[in-house]
Amino acid sequence: MDGREPLAGRYELQGLLGRGGMAEVHDGWDTRLNRAVAIKLLHPTVSTDADARRRFEDEARAAASLNHPNIVAVHDCGEHRGAPFIVMERLPGRTLADEIAVGPMPPQRVRAMLYDVLGALATAHRAGIVHRDVKPGNVLLTQSGGAVKVADFGIAKTAGVAHTAAGQIVGTMAYMSPERVAGAPASVADDLYAVGIVAYEALIGRRPYPQENPAPLLRAILDGPPPPIESVRPDVDSVLAAVINAAVSRNGDGNRFGSAGEMRAALSAAPAPPRPATKVLAQPLAPSADYFVAPPARRRPMSRRRKLLLAAAAFVGLIVATFALALDPSSTTQPPEPVSSSTAVPPPPLSSAPPSPSPVPVVEAPPGPDRKPPGGNGNGRGKGNKKH
Repeated sequence: MDGREPLAGRYELQGLLGRGGMAEVHDGWDTRLNRAVAIKLLHPTVSTDADARRRFEDEARAAASLNHPNIVAVHDCGEHRGAPFIVMERLPGRTLADEIAVGPMPPQRVRAMLYDVLGALATAHRAGIVHRDVKPGNVLLTQSGGAVKVADFGIAKTAGVAHTAAGQIVGTMAYMSPERVAGAPASVADDLYAVGIVAYEALIGRRPYPQENPAPLLRAILDGPPPPIESVRPDVDSVLAAVINAAVSRNGDGNRFGSAGEMRAALSAAPAPPRPATKVLAQPLAPSADYFVAPPARRRPMSRRRKLLLAAAAFVGLIVATFALALDPSSTTQPPEPVSSSTAVPPPPLSSAPPSPSPVPVVEAPPGPDRKPPGGNGNGRGKGNKKH
């Protein structure tokens, strides 16, 4: 085909942008609307294959039916000299594969990329379209780099339409789920698994299954999931790590997401704030010009007049306290009362007064002449009144 001849008398072919197994993408120009476009042409070697032609036409119809800011728009499709072509939105930016080739991407950038890709796939899945070939080369970056768009629905599977024979696997094996490589039909879960593998690759800068030969690659995919992303990229926040780990887990584990909307909602959860590390300074910080420390307040010396006033006030207070103490009657000293260590027990009360004793009459004999009154002047040696 002459590259200088406009396709369908309208689209001019320019430089080659990329080449795949079935088609190649050229830079182009729409002479009718005066705008840059991307033109995808089916290889002449497969143009005669009826199945390839139907698949190519289905891509045009599937992509044209999807209207989403994160899906590459399809403007037109047609045929030129027996070769089918698709006219698409021209994005001057690079692909995600080009970005990953530079090195691992920041987690915040990967989170934003996943959010856009999942939004595009949610729209496609609601329309009954499964992409079946989600990979970094099919994720295009806008010129500003702030958003991405999903392209190449060339092997998309629409509801009720299948162009693959029994046992035939279509897609890029490095991004296929274990179920797909085992021969299961493509499903929404396979697209979500591929999104998880793409995010994993973007964070570590290489494919999680680096095997190049199909047999070792197939064995690695079937053996088990890649290591948890936080074990190889510790700076990834817990929410992003949990989403990626769930997406690439085994189907029987029950951790995978049921839809692109569910996976997108999980990605939107706020991550837990990281605990700040304790820093130990090797030496005190140097004083800054913007940091002011007020000097300690200096006490003014007491004047002589103030000292005299304080002394006079103290003297007057002492005099007043002395007079008050002297005039207080409670300040006299009371005689101390004896304190006994034993407790006096009161006598028990009498139930009745005792009878008073009868008086006994006392008769005194009159003193005689020879009788001495008691208590005489004797020496106490006499025999008293004893008769001889």
